[in-house]
Parts: sequence; structure tokens; C-alpha cells
Amino acid sequence: MEPALELTGVGKTFGEVRALDAVDLTVRAGEVHCVLGENGAGKSTLCNLVFGSAALDEGEMRLYGAPYRPRRPAEALRLGVAMVHQHFSLVPELTVGENLLLAERARLRPPDLTGRVKAIEEEYGLAVDLAAPVAGLPVGERQSVEIVKCLLRDPRLLLLDEPTAVLGPAEVRALLATCRRVAETGRAVVLVTHKLGEVERAGDAATVLRGGKVAGSGPLAGFSRDELVRLMVGRELADLDPLLAAGLDATEAPAPRTPRETAGEPVARLRGLRLRSDHGPDVLDGVDLELRAGEIVGVAGVEGNGQSELVAVLSGALSADEGVFELDGVDLTRAAPAVRTAAGLGVIPEDRHHEGCVTGMSVAENLFLGRLREFRRFGLLDRKAMRAGAARAVAEHGIRASGPDAPLHTLSGGNQQKVVVARELALDPLRLLIAAQPTRGLDIGAVDAVLTRVRDAAARGAAVLVVSSELAELLTLCDRVMVAYRGRLLGPVAPDAPGARDEIGKLMLGAAT
Repeated sequence: MEPALELTGVGKTFGEVRALDAVDLTVRAGEVHCVLGENGAGKSTLCNLVFGSAALDEGEMRLYGAPYRPRRPAEALRLGVAMVHQHFSLVPELTVGENLLLAERARLRPPDLTGRVKAIEEEYGLAVDLAAPVAGLPVGERQSVEIVKCLLRDPRLLLLDEPTAVLGPAEVRALLATCRRVAETGRAVVLVTHKLGEVERAGDAATVLRGGKVAGSGPLAGFSRDELVRLMVGRELADLDPLLAAGLDATEAPAPRTPRETAGEPVARLRGLRLRSDHGPDVLDGVDLELRAGEIVGVAGVEGNGQSELVAVLSGALSADEGVFELDGVDLTRAAPAVRTAAGLGVIPEDRHHEGCVTGMSVAENLFLGRLREFRRFGLLDRKAMRAGAARAVAEHGIRASGPDAPLHTLSGGNQQKVVVARELALDPLRLLIAAQPTRGLDIGAVDAVLTRVRDAAARGAAVLVVSSELAELLTLCDRVMVAYRGRLLGPVAPDAPGARDEIGKLMLGAAT
């Protein structure tokens, strides 16, 4: 079919960083075109140029044969280009319906909204509650709202920047089916993803970016899986850690890890934690759990079963209505987050963009949030010492940034995550690490770095609690796996037990309760 989007010699520079360099790309109407590459390869920058969120420095773009150079997103939307961003653009204080009306205020009246949303649900399987406050939605449901917001505009070209990063398996399947349905109507879809399983199930063509340049592009039938991996990371699929290989394909799982035979001493205890809801059953319903030194405990479950709230209660973002949380015998149930940090609690939140960092501050400032007193000199911050410490952390954790003073918003999502991980692992002592969706939206190189750090924390004697929607990740990483279901923790399940995956699946659906 005809080209829907054509990029010729496109280039973009941010300061000293060359984000895109002479990029050529053709996306045809009626196809799902997948864009792959490591974090920092230029994928999000490419989408932002097409959507008008960033200005083109050089090159040309054409949309359905016409010269195309949007100066702002409103112009792109008017011309039929919609985008689901990697980071959400919803207003938390408003309801889902109010957010949708805000986006469509000039085109859609309130009485028409319910019917339009119902039609999208029936056609694409994306259901949203128009009356629900966005602030109380799990991350996966917020992503669904973002997608519905785009589909309301019936776009000619739909850009999706890592849309599956925050979705569970069933939601991923529904989204990929949505992409196919949109393409089958003659529209074009650009899908940014890291998972080869998703590319193979939904894609017609692929372009691989590496270091801001096109490493390969063409019909998907012309690429083998090994070739796509080599173009992305410069390594053969067979040379990857089994966990990383599983991260490339959501449909395959590596052999599970053998649990530790001897656990260390108890580090943290959760007894009867309860968090009530004003609109239904308790969000946390008497959670009991013991975490031991050197042990990695996983929490699986369909989003919305209390795992996000459990992390919030342990971190101090929410207060439990009942129960006790102890760390090294000290009751932290009502303690402020700063007190918990001082006691040795590190938290990698599931939404790094809104909870884990301050994007308007520099890399150095984000790395040392909570530790600024270490850099005081005569009542002022010793920024030279901060830069030196940040430079060491940047090198140690492989953070791609122009320097310690680079604003965090100039980093890719994966490198922002590395900053958060580096900060939390630098706690001394680190007694308990809570990692919520630690590899969400990361390329395989960043996954390797983050999971290596998580393993290292356990090896140094910290207790580790990992909450993840990636079952393959939990089975390979953890010593035992719990399952969140309707506010309770079920299990445990030993990863190496016969039928462990099936047992976890039953617990996730409540069939084994």
C-alpha cells in the first residue's frame, strides 16, 4: 500500500548528544511497523519528531505523500497523527471521563463520550471506567486510558512508544490485537517495543535503531530472530543470559532457578497488613510475609490485586489501617519515608517517572536525593563533590548521559531507571530492597544491568522483594514466588517445583484458593 510516513535524512541533536543521525524510514498504510533498539537508541526521539513534540533539525518528513513538519502536537493531531507516550499525560485529579473530554474538548460532547468509548471497547477490547479517578488507577489501567484517548480521534497514523511496558499478559495480547485491527482498516501503526515475540505476532515490517542510526530496516519476513538481536545489541541470541532471552520474547520462559537451600536470618516481617477501601473490599486483606537476608522473594499477579498498594504501604507512601511492618525488629508501620530509608529500606517504584525521580533536576541531584547532607560545606552544597560522586556512579552503572549535570528528562527511560537503581542500591546499609516492576520498559542491555544489581544486593545480604508482571523474570530470579490475589498473598510456590508456572497461573485467577 501507499507510504503513510516517510522520513529522509532525519537528524536531531540535544546539546552534545546526537539522538538521530540521517535516519531513513518508510511506514506503509495498512501495516504495523515495529521500531526496535536499546534505550537511548533514538526511538522515542523519532516518535516525538513525528508527533511534533520536538523540532526537526535536518531532513524531511512526508505524511501520505504531503510535506509534513508539525510544529506542535496539536498540528499533528489535526493531520491524523496520534501518539501513546511512554510517560503518561493524564491529569491525576480528574476522572477518566474528564481526561478524555479534556483531550477532545473541541470535538466531542459529554453525552457522546459513553457511546464512543463503548464502541472502542467492543471493537478493540479496551475497557475503561469513565467515573474512576485517574489518581487511583493502577499503571496498566492508566495506559489503557491513554490508548482509548488516541483511538477516540480515529487516527490515520498511530504511534505507540513502549505501550506494552506497563501491561499484563492478557492486556498485551489485547493491545497487539488492537494494533492489527487498526492496520487492517488501512491505517498505519508504528509500534516501539523490545520483545521479539510481540514483533512477530503483530508486526509487518521492522526498523532497528542503534546509536541514533538505522542498523537495519525492511519487511519482517526478511529478518531472522538472531539477526534482529544482533542488530539491536551486537550479540547473538545464543550468547544472551536465558533471562534476557526470555525478556525478548514474552511467550518463552527459561529454566527456573533453583531456590537457596538455606535462608539467612529474618530481616523484615509483615503481619496482618490491611488497607481499606471506600468503594469495596479491602485493598490489602491481612498480608503476612517474612523476608530473609540474601533471599529474593517475588510477587506475581494480575494488576489491581493489591501489589502496587503493598509497595506503597511498605515505602511509606500510604498508611496501613491495620498490621505491622518491622525491619530488623524495628516497627516502621507509621514511620516517615526518610526514617525508613535511614533504617536501610531501598525502594525502586513501579512508576519511575512520577515516583522515582525529579526529571527537572540533574542526574547528580537525583542520584543523591536524601543524601544531600553528605555534601554540605559551610551550609552550602559542595557541587564539585556531588559531580565527582555522580560521575563514578554513572560509570559504574553504565548510565548514558552527557554528564552529571544533564537534566534527567534528557535521558531515555532505561537510563532514568538506572539512576533510580543506582541511588537505592547505594544505601549503607541496605537491609531490604523493594523492586516494583524493575525492568518495565527496558531494553535487554538495561534489563541485564538492573537484574545484576538486584542479584548483587541479595548476595551482599539484603532481603529483596520483587513485584513484577513478568512471570518468566520471577521464575528465574526468585527463590520463592507469592501471588497477589484480591489483597492477599497466596503461596509460596517454589520456582523449580513441577508445574510451578501452572500453579502460579491458577493462583492468579483464584482457581487454587
